[in-house]
Amino acid sequence: MDEQAVVHAIDDDESMRRAISALLRSVGINARTYYSTGDFLAADLPDVPSCLLLDVRLPGTSGLDFQAQLASHNIRLPVIMITGFGDVPMSVQAMKAGAVDFLTKPFRDQDLLDAVSAAIERDTCRRAVEGELHGIRRRYDAMSERERQVMALVTAGRLNKQAAFDLGLSEITVKLYRASAMKKMEARTLPDLVKMAERLRIGAEAS
Repeated sequence: MDEQAVVHAIDDDESMRRAISALLRSVGINARTYYSTGDFLAADLPDVPSCLLLDVRLPGTSGLDFQAQLASHNIRLPVIMITGFGDVPMSVQAMKAGAVDFLTKPFRDQDLLDAVSAAIERDTCRRAVEGELHGIRRRYDAMSERERQVMALVTAGRLNKQAAFDLGLSEITVKLYRASAMKKMEARTLPDLVKMAERLRIGAEAS
């Protein structure tokens, strides 16, 4: 597990917060604890792989309701639900909403550690994918409008001569723009460029 990873735990039971923090720190995992969802939202969250341990019963907004609200707060951390009053409908609701696990107190230390490991791994993968997409978007934004037009057409399956006709350019000019687009996008092959276009959801429209 990434040694910089952080587990955020929201539980209104102070003894539970202390126990969770001690367990996580005993295996070298950074832990931050909060009394309520409001305390968590007010905190400055580090930009590292993380997950959220969320108690179902909390003062104010319940854990299940807060789980549903995370996206509106632009928080995409994997969630592990914990509760002392769990039941099947609760667990089904949490899991359908994307929770990594649903643990009923008192849970075994290893069960919590396993859930945390899975959640951190999920967040690490998400961050890697988003980081790669950000790089693709940054390179795309650095291209000229004409390079983008040619990229949109050739990745949609248009031949160079067809793209040239569509854009009112010579075929050699299209080839030059295509080569330039591939270089700027760091695409080794046309299939690589096609995959990038798909990830950026680029259509074949060209002015």
